[in-house]
Amino acid sequence: MDQDNIIYGFRPVTEAIYNDKTIDKILIQKGLKGPQFKDTFIQIRKHKIPFQYVPVEKLNRLTHGNHQGIIAFMSSIEYQNIYDIVPAIYDAGRTPFLLILDKITDVRNVGAIARSAECAGVDAIILPLKGGAQLNEDAVKSSAGALHKIPICRHSNIIEIIEYLQNSGIEVIAVTEKADWYYFKKDMTQPICLVMGNEYEGIAWDYLRKCNDCIQIPMVGTIASLNVSVATGIVLFEAVKQRNFK
Repeated sequence: MDQDNIIYGFRPVTEAIYNDKTIDKILIQKGLKGPQFKDTFIQIRKHKIPFQYVPVEKLNRLTHGNHQGIIAFMSSIEYQNIYDIVPAIYDAGRTPFLLILDKITDVRNVGAIARSAECAGVDAIILPLKGGAQLNEDAVKSSAGALHKIPICRHSNIIEIIEYLQNSGIEVIAVTEKADWYYFKKDMTQPICLVMGNEYEGIAWDYLRKCNDCIQIPMVGTIASLNVSVATGIVLFEAVKQRNFK
C-alpha cells in the first residue's frame, strides 16, 4: 500500500473534502457513530465521494496511525467534467472522439486502455463514479503516463452522460459480442463515443439499450472474448485509420 496515497482521521479527511481534493474512495469502519462521523459523512454524500463500510481490521492493516475509523484514498488523477470538454472540442473545430469504460476493475487494463486512447487521439475517457478500478500509481505506470495526458472524467450517472452526448450530436456505440455487425463496417469519421464493458459482465444492459449502435470484433478461435484493453485498442485504431488514412 502506498502510504503517500492515503489520509486518515476525521479532521484530515474532512479538510481534504472541503478543499476539493480529488478522492477516489473512502473506507469507513462498520458501526461508526458520533457527531464527528455524522458531519464528515454529510460532506462525503454531498460531494458524491464513493465510500464503503469495512471491518476495523482492514483499516488497521492499511495504517498503524490513529485512523479513527476512516481512511481516504487520494487520487493520482485530476478529474475533469465532460460537460466542459464536449463544447471545447466543438469550439476547437475537432470531431469528438470519446470513450466510456463501464466498471473496468483491473488497474492494468485501465492503464493500457488509457495508453492506447492517448495514442489514438481520444479526447476524453469517461468512468462511472463507483465500481471501476482505483486510478492509483499502478494505473498511471501501466498507462505510461497517459492518464496524466488525456482528460479523465468521472460521473455518477452514465445514462445521463450518454443522453447528453447524444443530444450533443455524438453517436454512442457499444462494442459487444451481442452486436450484429463488425466494427470495421461502422463509419467512425463522425462524432463518436465508444463504450467498453467490464472484464466479466460486459456492458450493462441499461447502457446497451441507450446506445445508438452496437459493433463487434469477429472471432475465429475457440476462446469467446478478448482482453478488454486489446479489444479497445483494435476498435480505437479502426477509427484512427478511417479518420486519418482514407
